[in-house]
Amino acid sequence: MSGFAFRIVDGEATRVDVKEALGSTADLVWVHLSTTAEHAQTWLRDEAKLLDYVVDALTATETRPRCEAVGDGAFLNLRGRSKEELDTSDMLASVRIWAVKGRVFSVTRKPLIAVAEVEKMVERSEIRDPGDLIAAFATAITADLDPDVATLGDELDDCEEQLDANRVFELRRTVSKVRVAAIGYKRFLSPQRAALEKLAALPGDWLADDDRLHLAAAADRAARMAEELESIRERSALVHETLTDLRAEQIDNRSLIISIAAMVFLPLTFLTGLYGMNVKGLPFAEEPWAFDAIAAACVVIAVGVVAYFSMRHWFRR
Repeated sequence: MSGFAFRIVDGEATRVDVKEALGSTADLVWVHLSTTAEHAQTWLRDEAKLLDYVVDALTATETRPRCEAVGDGAFLNLRGRSKEELDTSDMLASVRIWAVKGRVFSVTRKPLIAVAEVEKMVERSEIRDPGDLIAAFATAITADLDPDVATLGDELDDCEEQLDANRVFELRRTVSKVRVAAIGYKRFLSPQRAALEKLAALPGDWLADDDRLHLAAAADRAARMAEELESIRERSALVHETLTDLRAEQIDNRSLIISIAAMVFLPLTFLTGLYGMNVKGLPFAEEPWAFDAIAAACVVIAVGVVAYFSMRHWFRR
């Protein structure tokens, strides 16, 4: 069974084997499992003595950010960035946390960046109780997501500054990528804010006042990111419409040029086709100056058509 555990006494953290973590008393025992397989469920149920409802919540296949109070503890599900590249339909990995006074159990299916950061905080003796640990998770996840959300906004800003009909396809790919990422992040950040706010308001002596303040700050940061993602999504739609208009305008300009060329050559084609027929009776067919006259007529007609289009301002873009 993959994972690790820490036993914290008077602020001093000691790494122990998962199977030995619950063997003695401590101020805080943190057990982290990086799998939701059947043997992990069995350990959580038989060794950790967790309720079936809690075990099912910790090892569920599909999850969304939420917080629920169960007895003297609380179950919290959060979403953060993973070290692995995830599917665009599920861009954030989950961490499921069960916390009660003196003990915290966390489970992940994909490697979460925030877990490594929280582990470092524990090793630096910055974590003393369950409230500190959960607040550290919330802070680490939102702090890791914030630059990524800001990068999406910067990419969209660059697209808005570089709007050009000649770069429509390149810009549309970038805008589509930003829009998909914004939608994927916002799908989880909005309920994550609600989950953190609910946890901060839960009664219980295992959550200190400073822990509640940190959770509220993380919730506020998640709310700000959700608002920024909503703004990015709306701006992406507007930029996409602008690029579509630029592409349509480019096609219209090219169609206009083709139409003008066709209109210039239409009377010329009629005239040359008429005198190119291999039949008797064409006027001046036997005259030596007839070719020069027809060529001159073609030039005059072409100049006249172009002059007419110029007077009508068809050549303006």
